[in-house]
Amino acid sequence: MGKRALILVDVQPDFMPGGALAVPEGDAILPVVRDLIDRHELVVATQDWHPPEHESFAANHAGRSPGELIELHGLTQVLWPVHCVQDSPGAALSEGLADKRERIAKVFRKGSDPSVDSYSGFFDNGRRNATGMAEWLRAQGVDALTVVGLATDYCVKFTALDALELGFATTVVRDACRAVDLNEGDGERAFAAIAAAGGRVVESEEVR
Repeated sequence: MGKRALILVDVQPDFMPGGALAVPEGDAILPVVRDLIDRHELVVATQDWHPPEHESFAANHAGRSPGELIELHGLTQVLWPVHCVQDSPGAALSEGLADKRERIAKVFRKGSDPSVDSYSGFFDNGRRNATGMAEWLRAQGVDALTVVGLATDYCVKFTALDALELGFATTVVRDACRAVDLNEGDGERAFAAIAAAGGRVVESEEVR
């Protein structure tokens, strides 16, 4: 019988209210996430970890604004505010999880290559490089994943879709996620895409 792991996706201050790329109500997931940590034997986290010169930052393109779309080395790229810069306070794991930190077995950093963004916890957006998370999870005997975090319509969505493609049974906990919603309804469309790919989308009480 395989193990189930909980993946905390980008639960970082820059994605919380007041952060550089604040997700509306991002901090509202913290009580649910804390409860889910207590109910999973194995917990890992992903951490957005960008160099200051990252090409997904609007500030690194003259005359461009956050939210605009550009072509970046053959991929469509949303331009973002400068966020989760390596070693900055906003890139740390949330203080709201400080007392749970010892429960996080491993942290997988992503987005370090300045030329490509990295929404998924498994691969960069061009699937050129892997983070090693899939191999590490398999080495622990994991075959099922519970995915939570920020933001539903980007990093949670692509982490869950890659998990499914890699063969992990994948459950996303709706009330432990929040969306950017650059376009209204993006979050709900993300949940629908995960379900269509074979994932389960549940409320936290269904995980008990």
